[in-house]
Amino acid sequence: MREIVVGAAQMGPNQKSDTREAVVARMLSLLDQARDRGCTLLVYPELALTTFFPRWYMEDQAEVDTWFESEMPNAATAPLFQRARDYGIAISFGYAEKTPEGQYFNTQILTDREANIIGKYRKVHLPGHSEYDTERAFQHLEKRYFEPGDLGFPVWRTQDALVGMAVCNDRRWPETYRVMGLQGVELIVLGYNTPSVNSQMSKEGLAERLYHSELSMTSGAYQNATWVVGVAKCGDEDGHPLMAGSMIVDPNGFVVARAETEGDELITHACDMDLSVFGKETIFDFDRHRRIEHYGLITSQTGVVRPE
Repeated sequence: MREIVVGAAQMGPNQKSDTREAVVARMLSLLDQARDRGCTLLVYPELALTTFFPRWYMEDQAEVDTWFESEMPNAATAPLFQRARDYGIAISFGYAEKTPEGQYFNTQILTDREANIIGKYRKVHLPGHSEYDTERAFQHLEKRYFEPGDLGFPVWRTQDALVGMAVCNDRRWPETYRVMGLQGVELIVLGYNTPSVNSQMSKEGLAERLYHSELSMTSGAYQNATWVVGVAKCGDEDGHPLMAGSMIVDPNGFVVARAETEGDELITHACDMDLSVFGKETIFDFDRHRRIEHYGLITSQTGVVRPE
């Protein structure tokens, strides 16, 4: 059996006034719990180190830069890496990345069990808008502060498995899972910060949001015969509610662990990577069943073109 004991480290809200050090202290507490439960991989949310700052419109680039990390690990996160190394637990978490070239990405990293960064993913499917929108109940300015990811959807071999990453809105796009599925992915880890209400349609509330999130991850898992671990940052963040719903999904699309709160909470599952084999060799045997001669529209156009 190729087993990875995965922990999904759901986090409650990070307020605007919280320091990186205060946030990391909570992450360390979750890491301690993960050690006690025998985890070999611990996954934290998107933008784990800060509040979800794209909800604010900012014109001063110096102010924007305060939410970004120019190196990783850095002074604030060094204790997290050190303790993960001491425990022999691989970690994955999201943060706002500013590159040496001055590019800005919504990034997630993956380490090995010695706390060496072995993988980096930059969010591809950026939701929201780039300018202040008076028609929205609240702002969602990811397109203002981030560039679309430039690393694609790679997978990495670690802990005797093929592991990939995604971030938040990526989980809603089937292409995200399929590109990794075509590389044989067996475990996809992703973090998210998802508002509890739709800023453009107020009648879509928490129940609908949670359903769509689960639907996205369970279908992606099933259709690519892979484990999926989705981890939320949630709760009332500076007056803006974020939904929870963290879960671990098996390669048959079934939820095997689910968070019960809207705060810091660890859920775990011993994930057998060999559980993905049957699906990959039968109904989703891509080599035998895919018909790529009919899929050209997927990569040749972005918007909808209706027949006359």
